Amino acid sequence: MSTRFNPLAADKRWQAEWEARQSFAADSSSPKPRAYVLEMFPYPSGRIHMGHVRNYAMGDVLARYKRMTGHEVLHPMGWDAFGMPAENAAMERKVHPGDWTRANIAAMRAQLKRLGLAIDWSRELATCEPDYYGHEQALFLDLYKAGLVYRKESAVNWDPVDMTVLANEQVIDGRGWRSGALVEKRKLSQWFLKITDFAEELLEGLDSLDQWPDKVRLMQENWIGKSKGVRLSFALSDGSDSIDVYSTRPDTIFGASFLAIACDHPIAQEMAVRRHALEVFIEECRKGGTTAAEIETAEKLGFDTGLTVDHPLIPDAKLPVFVANFVLMDYGTGAVMGVPAHDQRDLDFARKYELPVRRVVADGDDVDPYFRGNTAFNGDGVIVNSGFIDGMSVGDAKAAVIARAEVEGWGEGQTQYRLRDWGVSRQRYWGTPIPIIHCEFCGVMPVPRSQLPVVLPEDVTFDIPGNPLDRHPTWKHVACPNCNEPARRETDTLDTFADSSWYFIRFASQPKDAPFDRAEAESWLPVGQYIGGVEHAILHLLYARFWTRALNRIGKIGITEPFTGLFTQGMVTHETYRARLERAEIEAVAAGNLETTTTYMWVAPDEIAEKDGKLVWPAMMDAPVERGRIEKMSKSKRNTVDPEPMFDHYGADAVRWFMLSDSPPERDLPWSESGIEGTWRFVQRLWRLFDAETGNAGADPAIDRALHRAIAGIGADIDGLGFNKAVAKVHELANAIEKAAPSASRDTAIETLIRLIAPMLPHLAEEAWAARGNTGLVADAPWPEADPALLVEDSITVALQVNGKLRDTITVAKGTDKAEMERLAVTNAKVLAILAGATPKKVIVVPDRLVNLVA
Repeated sequence: MSTRFNPLAADKRWQAEWEARQSFAADSSSPKPRAYVLEMFPYPSGRIHMGHVRNYAMGDVLARYKRMTGHEVLHPMGWDAFGMPAENAAMERKVHPGDWTRANIAAMRAQLKRLGLAIDWSRELATCEPDYYGHEQALFLDLYKAGLVYRKESAVNWDPVDMTVLANEQVIDGRGWRSGALVEKRKLSQWFLKITDFAEELLEGLDSLDQWPDKVRLMQENWIGKSKGVRLSFALSDGSDSIDVYSTRPDTIFGASFLAIACDHPIAQEMAVRRHALEVFIEECRKGGTTAAEIETAEKLGFDTGLTVDHPLIPDAKLPVFVANFVLMDYGTGAVMGVPAHDQRDLDFARKYELPVRRVVADGDDVDPYFRGNTAFNGDGVIVNSGFIDGMSVGDAKAAVIARAEVEGWGEGQTQYRLRDWGVSRQRYWGTPIPIIHCEFCGVMPVPRSQLPVVLPEDVTFDIPGNPLDRHPTWKHVACPNCNEPARRETDTLDTFADSSWYFIRFASQPKDAPFDRAEAESWLPVGQYIGGVEHAILHLLYARFWTRALNRIGKIGITEPFTGLFTQGMVTHETYRARLERAEIEAVAAGNLETTTTYMWVAPDEIAEKDGKLVWPAMMDAPVERGRIEKMSKSKRNTVDPEPMFDHYGADAVRWFMLSDSPPERDLPWSESGIEGTWRFVQRLWRLFDAETGNAGADPAIDRALHRAIAGIGADIDGLGFNKAVAKVHELANAIEKAAPSASRDTAIETLIRLIAPMLPHLAEEAWAARGNTGLVADAPWPEADPALLVEDSITVALQVNGKLRDTITVAKGTDKAEMERLAVTNAKVLAILAGATPKKVIVVPDRLVNLVA
């Protein structure tokens, strides 16, 4: 063996060998037990970053370990390739989204291959290709036929510049996240998937996911948002109609002082036609934030309609009706019962509009009906000032009010969910075309199966805002499949979350004429271990669970949960730097504005220099640079580290080892140059160890025990995703081998260590395996078996107590008899000092645990 490990040569050699042998291709006909390991597939942005490296290194270690332990492993890779970034690139760079996306895929594929991943590349897929999205269109039509897809007019966030619907999360301070334009509320005909039909199933299914992080299950539970309450009908005082509200706190009904309805509530809309002031108010409300967090923190605004409703339990009491900006039409009934004393939002509103605030729940002696202060009490307590439910607990009062409402006909108990049907329509080009045709005579018609896939046209332009499919001269014009009259295609495309809701099934089975073969897919599914960021804990995972259950309901597949195990890895973080730029450096000069201005720009770490003891940005006239917080690597903060130079300098294994070693995998990992240097040195140290002198001496019991403890421990740690613990055990074994004298046991330990590091340091392991004269690939070698007899500790630590207090410990052979343990205790120097010549009245011996002397 050479004296130094050459990672660049080894990386290329073994990656080429694995590819030539198709070492990691999954065999669906294999009789071996199955293991499906999957990391969330990446968006092809153009470059991988250290977050990708960490994510895929973890999955790779597990996949390689599963192969060595006798499993047939499916470990695929693909690309979540549709979405707005490609269209933005088309507009900014004057390129076609498909060209940009496919070039990025090629670049990222090459980078990932440099990492040495044990991927079955024969199953690679990209969601932007017709041979993928055509099958997605077929599944969409299956769901449509089963009644799980529908179209309705719905209020949406509309960006008038980009001319597209925005999700709530894309509206920032009332403006479009990309264009900066004031967002409008519009009503558009949108396609929806009936995820609400599965709300209870999705909620109950969380109980079976005991290999998921508790925090993720809780996040999904909260998103589904099951609540038990009552639907109450408040009659308008003029007798013309009634307003239904949904409340989870019917126990507080005697504290109600107003009703608030959403801007889109039918009553509000009808009144706005006749009252200009209300119309103006509603328009102002539509400019506000749309996320739950924004609505919660925004100033509470209301418009008094002049209407009142009769309180169903307080004779002659009338409650004013307001249109309010904090009530959403798509939750409950679009109307709420305001109980200011016991809801902070209602209290803020009541104080602003000088409405009564009546205490109806008390947790102490203060039962004064007049509620003072500006902090609502929403805790548990006893019902007060509430007529027939006075003195009841909150739970009993809820039941009593619901029972009376049902008997008297003004309400009924109901269970509701926060979850809303999934709106999948997107007014953009770069997505899966929705396979629907609109005919003036026949209405909505599904595209015939024989005409799938509905392929995106290539000849589109992005010089005009909006959806290019709408203005394409020919693409949308087709004949109705029913009457053959001129008709038009649906020009909306599917939300990209649909693409990622079933890709794991397509990985498992890829027939050309169907989305998947049920039997083959079920032989792999559910995914045994899914790995990805916690940022996908709600939408992606929830939609994937829904899609799987929907396919199960219509008989397409026999599973209901897609992922048995879920692991959410921590982020890779790095320092951030900001340059302080004065006046002439940037925009001020470009705009001809020579007044003194100061602005800040993020600076990449490799663009910074030190001058006179201070950080500066040489490229910008030595502008002063401030060191910022350590944050998640991101392009916007310019604190990413490109893996390519790291591969070139240190090799793939050193980078992999750093990603696995420095932090528990569920925690964030701070990137450091000294850290990668340290892992590089350890790789070289292992190489030297593998070239160690062989020994002629016989067995070394200490090395034998250290080796077999490492075999068992490292295997258990990898299987349990405790990669940093496995790394630590490799260090321990390497230390023990280095300290041991040459012997047959030491030789065996060195040879076995190569197999133990193979999942984590695959290139080094292959190079050492071959250099030591072994045949075949170490990737194909079995995981070594631990000898149970060598896992048993032959010595133990025993506590010595005097009158129940610990005074010392001793190490004895396991199984030492009571008499010998007592002798060792009564002759122990520290014990003798405590006894001070006294004879113990009693000696209690617990074998292998403790000796207690009662003085």
